Amino acid sequence: MGSVFESDAEALWQDTLDLLEEQHISEPLSAMLRSCTPLSLEDGILSISTSMRLVQKTVLKNNATIENCLTQAAFENITLEVALIPASEKNTPQHTPPEPQKDEDLWDNLSKDVKIAENPLVETITDNDSRLTFKRFIQGDENIFAYQAALQVAEGVNKQTYNPLFIYGKSGLGKTHLLRAIQNYISRNDPTRLCVYKDASTFMSEYVNAMQNRDKGDFETLKNNYHGIDVLIIDDIQTFLNKTNTITFFFDLFNYLSSNGKQIVLAADRSPAQLGMGKSGFDERITSRLGSGFSISIQVPSFELKLLLITAFYKRQKEDAQIDHIPFMDGAISEGDLKFMAEHAGNNIRDIEGFVQSCIIMAARKQKAGGIFSHEDIMRIADEKWPMSKKQISVAQIQRLVETYYDVSHNDLIGDKRNKELMEPRHIAIWLSRELTDSTLADIGKRFGGRSHATIKHSISWVEKQKKEDKTFYDQIFRIHDTIIENS
Repeated sequence: MGSVFESDAEALWQDTLDLLEEQHISEPLSAMLRSCTPLSLEDGILSISTSMRLVQKTVLKNNATIENCLTQAAFENITLEVALIPASEKNTPQHTPPEPQKDEDLWDNLSKDVKIAENPLVETITDNDSRLTFKRFIQGDENIFAYQAALQVAEGVNKQTYNPLFIYGKSGLGKTHLLRAIQNYISRNDPTRLCVYKDASTFMSEYVNAMQNRDKGDFETLKNNYHGIDVLIIDDIQTFLNKTNTITFFFDLFNYLSSNGKQIVLAADRSPAQLGMGKSGFDERITSRLGSGFSISIQVPSFELKLLLITAFYKRQKEDAQIDHIPFMDGAISEGDLKFMAEHAGNNIRDIEGFVQSCIIMAARKQKAGGIFSHEDIMRIADEKWPMSKKQISVAQIQRLVETYYDVSHNDLIGDKRNKELMEPRHIAIWLSRELTDSTLADIGKRFGGRSHATIKHSISWVEKQKKEDKTFYDQIFRIHDTIIENS
């Protein structure tokens, strides 16, 4: 084939990604592939690179499917090579913010000559929200692709790929941090782009108030103000469910902004497809538009990410306390204790941050009194944050929540129908019953229509297998798992 320019490698890679999307590959695989960088196309070999071993391993696992699409796109046989290049070795990082100034200082150092657009939708960013930057976002395998997509949106690149950008996952995993990071980045680095962040409840309130004063022109004013922005960010859009008039206003606004090349970023506690499930779900025209750009989940943190979070929060909180002269925040926690904290922490990142703060304060008080901060102290604080062992959860509770989540009837959940729409929720409900109750397999079988011991074991094995192979599924079942605990 001979040597060609690197731009040809990029073009071939993009065509291949488009073909793969047509085959409806999973969202995590799609995100991993789009995070790779095409390096060269020479002698029938396309070389791409990644800085993450997990991505390299997953791409190689799907090599046959990818090479088939490569061959279709190039009209000749193409072999794929995946190089692992640590981020520190790249000459020109693809997805890291520029570092002309420290991220935290950029807001204060903005030129006073910059004219901020006079649009009442733009609100002053609070001190707490201004700290939600890309630099302070802690990355792991569970959130790296959402982070990279959010950063590209903030930088104003790949508009076609990332419009709308839809980030989903259970509460407390960092969705709002990324949305605020986009807002902060644009406000600090390109204030000529008018960026508006709204949580869904505020958006609804604005719409309702404008409609109540429609005769005074408030609705037209609100609509015109939204039409005048460049980047619209709305958090927790699942709040729109059952709000027919708000959804109509949002849908019209969505269509106007997207048709005029404006950027839209959305977040919810479930995927666009899941938002369309059930009688109260969005209709298909809404979900198809929500999922028409780039949808990516943030998943529950693994032990490795929890340890990264706890270590970062520990260092950051102590540094902030020194600067702000906050008392009782000088407690010393060893690396071994930090690991023990990670082993016993829950999944909500906001709760983990509070957990670290409580441990620092406890360590400071114990050490000031001449004592030792122990594992027993950590366990006591963890039990207060996540008092799972004190909760009594029944199989009936689990069944009710799974039935609501999947919009299936109780009779169907425990019945004999074996279609896919019923098998998955049934398997999950059985697995959760084993995880969260003291019921024996025989007891669980009785609660699920008199199923045998072997059938119950099969359901548990099925979920365990899916958990290991599909991170989106893993995230989904633990979203249900945590909801049951929180509501019990």
